Amino acid sequence: MASDPKTVAFIVDQLAAAGDVSAKPMFGEYGVYCDGRMVAMVCDDQLFVKPTPGGRAFAGTIEEGSPYPGAKPCLLVDADRWDDSDWLVELVRISAAELPLPKPKKAKARV
Repeated sequence: MASDPKTVAFIVDQLAAAGDVSAKPMFGEYGVYCDGRMVAMVCDDQLFVKPTPGGRAFAGTIEEGSPYPGAKPCLLVDADRWDDSDWLVELVRISAAELPLPKPKKAKARV
């Protein structure tokens, strides 16, 4: 089941203070980016934040789950916490700071 674009827009709006935040569609769901790093996914209208040591420490006791079959477990942020933008922003800031920037794409060879 694909996520509702309104849910994704709400989450991105809640994270606006974290930096340059955007969501990009991917395989019927959404990747959430902060300052060029993919920090979370919205799948089946659930928010999954990539786990980092700092993010886990900040979040405390939090459920983990896989956003899709075969995926590594992520921090599953309960929908009740989405309204606490200060907490959500801090979790994403901490996580983004510990995640690597994506590798640059190689230019296609011209024929």
